[in-house]
Amino acid sequence: MVKSQTAAVDVRGLSKHFGEGDTKVIALNNVSIVIGENEFFTLLGPSGCGKTTLLRMIAGFDFQNEGEILLYDENIANLPPFKRPINTVFQNYALFPHMTVSQNIGFGLKMLGKPKPEITARVSEMLKLVQMEELKDRKVSQISGGQQQRVALARALAPQPKVLLLDEPLSALDYKLRKEMQIELKRLQNETGITFIFVTHDQEEALTMSDRIAVMSKGNVLQIGNPREIYDRPADRFVASFIGESNFIVCKVEKKTRGSATACLPDGTSLTVDCPVDLELPQPATIAIRPEHAFISEKPGKNQLAAIIKNIVFLGTDTHVHTQLSDGTAFVVRQQNVIGEKPLQTGQNVGIRIADGAARILKD
Repeated sequence: MVKSQTAAVDVRGLSKHFGEGDTKVIALNNVSIVIGENEFFTLLGPSGCGKTTLLRMIAGFDFQNEGEILLYDENIANLPPFKRPINTVFQNYALFPHMTVSQNIGFGLKMLGKPKPEITARVSEMLKLVQMEELKDRKVSQISGGQQQRVALARALAPQPKVLLLDEPLSALDYKLRKEMQIELKRLQNETGITFIFVTHDQEEALTMSDRIAVMSKGNVLQIGNPREIYDRPADRFVASFIGESNFIVCKVEKKTRGSATACLPDGTSLTVDCPVDLELPQPATIAIRPEHAFISEKPGKNQLAAIIKNIVFLGTDTHVHTQLSDGTAFVVRQQNVIGEKPLQTGQNVGIRIADGAARILKD
């Protein structure tokens, strides 16, 4: 469900290919997405999945072979970029190094022919929004990468576009600064009320900032949902493996009811698992279980998976326990570290209890 009932961007049946015949490459395959007004929407996927192509088509830098792009119900698919009330922030920021911070922010307004008093007032407003007032007269070549990114955002927001597109703008920043800017971007989106469409291959960025996420692969949209839906209820194996970590176990489905099924695992254990209502069950099927939704018992017991500990990795806040099930399947349990807890040992036989509702049958 979108954040707003009003659709800011409505992509309908969009297809794009490059080349012909044997060299034809499908970049987008009949993609349809509705993005709400004032929504932080993320296109997430690996390199080559089509997310940047889709962003460029919304911006007007590429044109579709089929389909429509509507902006507030107006078809803009054939309009040039300068006629679309959309701005883009690129990976390299594209700032003018010989200009000051203020001059860079006001450049787009100047090109639009805005009167000088309006430009001055708007630049002042943007400087305050991105917390750059003290550096307004500094040349952008003399400020840090994080500060340059703020300038690029301020310049893109200054003309008050209806939609702001962001093409992996955090990729050049170091880890700590990237984390800070994730929070900053969400703040800016909330304060301005502008629809943000963000492209990234970084799942953590997507989960941190987004109202909703579209997971893409090979030119297709595999799933759209809010971060918790995408993480807890992945639609297929690709989504489950791309977002976070998952354990995959091959099983046989014995019976299915509305929304759930009984899965028989290779060692004979039966589990009640979530199952999409519209899923035609393959035989065998695959279930996914997140490592943090499984728990180690010191001794195997009823309704638990029997396993042996192969490796223990201490990560400070938690520990990853790498085990092997009785049929040879690798299974990882992530457990939070607690002071005074009895340590586990490599080679120890243990049981693995699965949290209720944590196992889910997937499409392959």
